[in-house]
Amino acid sequence: QVQLVESGGGLVQAGGSLRLSCAASGRTFSDYAMGWFRQAPGKEREFVATISWSGGSTFYDDSVKGRFTISRDNAKNTVYLQMNSLKPEDTAVYYCAAGSRARRSVSLYDYWGQGTQVTVSS
Repeated sequence: QVQLVESGGGLVQAGGSLRLSCAASGRTFSDYAMGWFRQAPGKEREFVATISWSGGSTFYDDSVKGRFTISRDNAKNTVYLQMNSLKPEDTAVYYCAAGSRARRSVSLYDYWGQGTQVTVSS
C-alpha cells in the first residue's frame, strides 16, 4: 500500500503561481511512477502530468505544457507540481497518484491521494 497526501492548494489570481506537493508513505516511493490529475465540478478526472520513477521522463497534457512542471524528490518521498501562469480554467481538485508506469490513463494508477483544491480567480 502507498498513502498519498497532497498539499499546497489554495486561491490565486489568474497569472499567479502555486506549488502542489504530494507526500508518499508506505511502500518504496521510487518504485512508482507518479501522476497529477484534476477534476473540475461536473467533469471527468483528467490527466495533467506524469513522471517516471527516476524522474528522467515527464509528460504533460497540452493544456498545461509550458506552464506546469512536475518533479520528484525520491529522498523525500515527494512529488511536486509547479503551476505558473494559472488560468481560471485550471480551477479543480488536484490529485496525485502512484502507478507502475508514467502514463496518461486514470485507470493505470493504483493509489490516489484525497485531493487539494485549486481555485483561480479572474
